[in-house]
Amino acid sequence: MSSILVWADIPVTDMDRAMKFYSAVLQTELLQPFPGQPVAVPPPDMGPVAFDLVMSTDHRPNATDGTRIYLSAMGDIHGMAKRVEKAGGQIVMPPTDMGEMVGTIASFIDSEGNQIGIQQPGQS
Repeated sequence: MSSILVWADIPVTDMDRAMKFYSAVLQTELLQPFPGQPVAVPPPDMGPVAFDLVMSTDHRPNATDGTRIYLSAMGDIHGMAKRVEKAGGQIVMPPTDMGEMVGTIASFIDSEGNQIGIQQPGQS
C-alpha cells in the first residue's frame, strides 16, 4: 500500500542547525539540491514519503498549532527518541503503544520549535 502523505515541509529559521539536528536524528546526511536555496532534503533512498526543511517567510516553526507530520521510526522508535534528545530536541510524548492499527508513536520538539511525530507500525 502506498502512503497518502507524499510531501511535508518542515519550517526552519536556521538551516545549518536544522540540517545538523535532522542528520543526527535520521542518521543520514541531508542534501541541499540547489546551492544557495533555503531548502534541504533527505537522500532518495530514505523511502517514498519525502520531506524538506524550508526556510522562508511563508513557513514558520510552530509547536502548538502548526502542521504535524510523522516520520518513520525506521524500526527503532526508542533509538530515534534517544537521538532526538542527544541532538538537542525535547521529547514531549515518549514512545507509546497505540495498538496494532496505529503502532507506537512519539512526538518531539525539534531544533526549530516544530512538534514532529515518530511512528513505528504495530507488530502483525
